[in-house]
Amino acid sequence: MSAIHDSASKMEMKGFFGHPRGLSTLFFTEMWERFSYYGMRAILFLYMTAAIVDGGLGWDAAYAGPIFGLYASSVYFLPLIGGWIADRFIGAYRATFIGGVIIMLGHFSLAVPTTTFFYLGLVLVAVGTGFLKSNISAMVGDLYTKEDERRDAGFSIFYMGINIGALASPLVCGFLAQHPAFRSMIEGWGLDPNSSWHFGFAAAGVGMAFGLVQYLVGKRHLAGVGAPPDHDTVSADGTVIPDLSPAYIGQIIGVIVISAALIGGSAYLYGFDFALSYVLMPVVLLAGLVGVLLTGMQDQLTTADWKRLAVITILFFFSLLFWMGFEQAATSLNLFAEKLTETSFFGYSFPASWLQSVNPFMIILLAPVFAWLWVTLGKRQPTDAVKFSIGLLFAGLGFIVVGYAASFTDAGKVSFWWLVLVYFLHTIGELCLSPVGLSSMTKLAPGKMVSLMLGVWFLSISMGNYVAGRIAGEFEEKASVLTGIFSKVAIILIVGAVVLFLISPLVKKLYLRTDEEAAEVA
Repeated sequence: MSAIHDSASKMEMKGFFGHPRGLSTLFFTEMWERFSYYGMRAILFLYMTAAIVDGGLGWDAAYAGPIFGLYASSVYFLPLIGGWIADRFIGAYRATFIGGVIIMLGHFSLAVPTTTFFYLGLVLVAVGTGFLKSNISAMVGDLYTKEDERRDAGFSIFYMGINIGALASPLVCGFLAQHPAFRSMIEGWGLDPNSSWHFGFAAAGVGMAFGLVQYLVGKRHLAGVGAPPDHDTVSADGTVIPDLSPAYIGQIIGVIVISAALIGGSAYLYGFDFALSYVLMPVVLLAGLVGVLLTGMQDQLTTADWKRLAVITILFFFSLLFWMGFEQAATSLNLFAEKLTETSFFGYSFPASWLQSVNPFMIILLAPVFAWLWVTLGKRQPTDAVKFSIGLLFAGLGFIVVGYAASFTDAGKVSFWWLVLVYFLHTIGELCLSPVGLSSMTKLAPGKMVSLMLGVWFLSISMGNYVAGRIAGEFEEKASVLTGIFSKVAIILIVGAVVLFLISPLVKKLYLRTDEEAAEVA
């Protein structure tokens, strides 16, 4: 891949906590992008289920949950297409900028109080994230050689940037959307206080605008990173001239049309019968497979590459299980906070959406600890598969806690500290799995498929989000129902952790063989 520097030059690029200076640009760009996404995410499901008289859409959880799941799964599915486009046509740097612009327009669309602009905003945010998400992560990986032991630590630092944005945004967007003080303020301006939700969405758009400005200002630290593919030509003054031959244009149109048809067809069925919406799961898998096959790169893969793809497939499945549980933070756990949790601290009432800041706050505290831990352990640290199994275990323990808390809700609301404990356990699980998963994809992906394989990683999050949305649709304010739902999720996660731990030696053996074969080829 033309963007990859040689080992010597990468080791010289230090200046951000002992890491390449370009990490600072990507750190702050992703921080603002995640500010926009998590700020909107913190209030979206609550807005969908809030009564019309309170400015919401007035949807039941059984209706809003699957729709939220469809949207959230699209956010993480489309990076598969965005990664493919970047790898084949425009490069990760340009794809990231294009995605940021589309995301910003999406959030501003949500700020317009009409149903048409609501749906338009969701589509734009999903499409923009498709361009940005996998490609900015690919650029982080491109800052390091595959042998650089700082790689996992670099992704942990990058992950901390994500969570700084995720920490601040629910506080800001949640205050604007829900807090009585702000509603009274805009009422004093002569505005409808129920329009406060849309101020929250607008704040998310402003955050993405800040991210775009920072990205352009820091471009000088990303020289050669995220560059277009080799088949583009570069003029004498350094201007990139993309390949616009009919063959390449035909390929890009083909993959977009096929993907749009698959998603659109499933959405059509989804709109007529909720039961048929389950067709989205195999459709997404098929679309992902089509994306890989249309890359035109499969004939160039070595035996070692195919074994690496096998490891990616195994990690993909268990990642899906993790996100199925974790992503309920925005839906069922968020609604649990809104309906069944006492959201007051020393007599001060706060919006339920503020609890969405607990997880990123803990990430900020613990990410440096995990980054230090992996660097200190060096070659003695657990394998990626074992780290994944630990992540699944802690996610399962979190659902045991919330299931136990739910058993008391028939007698009244429970303390918000139960959810704080849940998010603490989920944070440990997330730090064992998510940044490690990103790093694994960049290590395991064949050289010309890095952005695409990161898209595959986000596909696992996409499917996890979809299942999480379906589970949220079963939410009822009954202790027996909620305890049953959360207990089932806990069992699935813990069983998954045990299974992955048992097969981790096989995964490690397969991984080591790919390294040996790659060394022989070199």
